[in-house]
Amino acid sequence: MIAKVFKKGNKKVMNAWAFYDWANSVYTLVIVSAIFPIFWSGLTTDEYGNDRVQFLGIDFNNDSLISYVTAIAFMVVAFISPILSGIADYAGNKKFFMKLFCYLGASACIGLSFITIENLFFGLLCYFLALIGFWASLVFYNSYLPDIASTEDQDKLSAKGFSLGYIGSVLLLVLCLFLIEGYSLFGFESKALPTRISIGLVGVWWIGFSQYTYTHLPSFKNDKKVTKDIIFNGFKELKFIWLQIKQNIVLKRYLGAFFVYSMAVQTVMLVATYFGVEEINWDEGGATMGLIISILLIQLVAVLGALITSRIAKRVGNIYTLIGINIVWLLICIYAFTIHTPMQFYITAAFVGLVMGAIQSLSRSTYSKLLPINSKDTTSYFSFYDVSEKIGIIIGMLLYGILGDYTGSPRFSILFFALFFLVGTVLLFRVPKKIV
Repeated sequence: MIAKVFKKGNKKVMNAWAFYDWANSVYTLVIVSAIFPIFWSGLTTDEYGNDRVQFLGIDFNNDSLISYVTAIAFMVVAFISPILSGIADYAGNKKFFMKLFCYLGASACIGLSFITIENLFFGLLCYFLALIGFWASLVFYNSYLPDIASTEDQDKLSAKGFSLGYIGSVLLLVLCLFLIEGYSLFGFESKALPTRISIGLVGVWWIGFSQYTYTHLPSFKNDKKVTKDIIFNGFKELKFIWLQIKQNIVLKRYLGAFFVYSMAVQTVMLVATYFGVEEINWDEGGATMGLIISILLIQLVAVLGALITSRIAKRVGNIYTLIGINIVWLLICIYAFTIHTPMQFYITAAFVGLVMGAIQSLSRSTYSKLLPINSKDTTSYFSFYDVSEKIGIIIGMLLYGILGDYTGSPRFSILFFALFFLVGTVLLFRVPKKIV
């Protein structure tokens, strides 16, 4: 059966698409940024402060171990995305793959709540699969944007998605904190079990709220049969997309700039919690709550940042807006090099929130706008975008680790990333401004 022709601009469909951010953004806040990192530190540090972990017969620093698992998972995502996007573009079943990885990631979050030192392999496997599920589902989710929204609506819709994601994730985080901090009110003997429940709730929330999205998102499935020749068609598609990009000077220059500044953005966001733990002079016992307050501040301000940015972009254009955001990021990195007190960290967090959602939202919609009109390969184009982003994250994490080990402080790593924002700004000036 051939899918019916879909007309862009359907408000119910666009709202349902944006609502998936509400469903899945709890992963990035609870698992990546807030509750799980603190839980992991407590789980893998003994009463004497020893943070070494035995895994597969090898002795690891606990933070290094989770970083290695993260890097390997991103490598897997970067490898499988072209394969899956090639199949999705050929067979028109991007909705199937979006659901598949959503359920994989959400189920893995539920499994992650059972992690212990004794079953560390199972726990890290769940962490590994949750990361793959989240990022792989985003390839297909993002590729829907040019399919369901007209060019003039894409900035606003992209910002709406990020805003819903920030609001939804903050709501769940507040509920989890109430459960954890008020553990005695619910009959728990300690914070351990409610913390595990909070980790599992991410999966329940993700699956539950995504059903609204799946109910209304169109299916573009066709009657084409997937054969073994199609399986690696994604890599051929990436090669084809690259050849197309090389002929499109605007898209080529934009992607070059995006690769450089996105590498810095994603790495800074991934390591912010660890930077706060190591480099800020918290009062005794105040680090955990201080970091949670900072994360909440980032999320709430990010909503405002994404909405304001979409309006500014409408007035001055996407590229000029991205240039301004990169300059702000550059200044943030320089300032972060100097901070030591919780108040300074809160100020930094507020500015990070203001530009974090802005740069992610506007980067996605700008790329969508620059794609060839009526392109049938939107999934492959976004797979190229996604692979570029993941390779950047891998490089960024390696640079962060190497510089941190060499200098003995992550401060110099953060300062180094200011250079990437400077280069990104210069490259953005080379993108023709009249296009977007």
